[in-house]
Amino acid sequence: MTSTHPSPDAPARALVELDDVSKFYGSIKALEHVSLEVHAGEITCVLGDNGAGKSTLIKIIAGLHRHDGGTFLIDGEETTLANPRDALDRGIATVYQDLAVVPLMPVWRNFFLGSEPTKGTGPFKRLDVRLMRETSRAALLRMGIDLRDVDQPIGTLSGGERQCVAIARAVHFGAKVLVLDEPTAALGVKQSGVVLKYVAAARDAGLGVVLITHNPHHAHLVGDRFVLLKRGVMSGSHTKDSITLDELTRQMAGGSELDELSHELERATGPESGPAQD
Repeated sequence: MTSTHPSPDAPARALVELDDVSKFYGSIKALEHVSLEVHAGEITCVLGDNGAGKSTLIKIIAGLHRHDGGTFLIDGEETTLANPRDALDRGIATVYQDLAVVPLMPVWRNFFLGSEPTKGTGPFKRLDVRLMRETSRAALLRMGIDLRDVDQPIGTLSGGERQCVAIARAVHFGAKVLVLDEPTAALGVKQSGVVLKYVAAARDAGLGVVLITHNPHHAHLVGDRFVLLKRGVMSGSHTKDSITLDELTRQMAGGSELDELSHELERATGPESGPAQD
């Protein structure tokens, strides 16, 4: 009798896998033949400049847009997400750069926004404020986030702290895959370090993380896999042990195109191109 159990040496099945995925808006090719894998306990970094196709890729994984070609698999099952709620139900949580928070509401209220627990019945039904306060505080502490007061308006937190609250929220509500859209783009060095620490904490909690970024230094610091996009097409796919930070930065910056530009600039600034002498 043949065993149906996978071999211990067999690679773990990806939580999310895109194989040769394409997306078109009319005659415009937003993504073409893009592939990536997201595994539990790993961070897959997607790098690219503005217009590279990162936003389109996020929208496909988050259920906002449907792909037009290729296959999209969740837990090995080919699927097409109908909407963002469908993605959430399948364990995919997306944290966008412009966080969907209500600045004047307290941290605990934003933590449960859209998923508020209640108590009582009928006309006596009301929000369970105590439970939300205690749960949000405990969930943040489990991620190592010790806020001064969960009653403070979330708008009073720094950008890095708000990102961390969003990450803790996704972990608490059972996300298996966490997609982060440029979480450090508008942050300074110290706040970026704080956010990357909690991105790593989400990975260590067993989530598969997709980190969208244009910063190769941040990507190489925490990433396990790297997918590079350029004008909607994959320009590279690497694992951590197969690429150095210098090479990742070079490919991100344009690779051979950058070398060509460097030669052109050297010629333009050479001695023969100096100002004319009287």
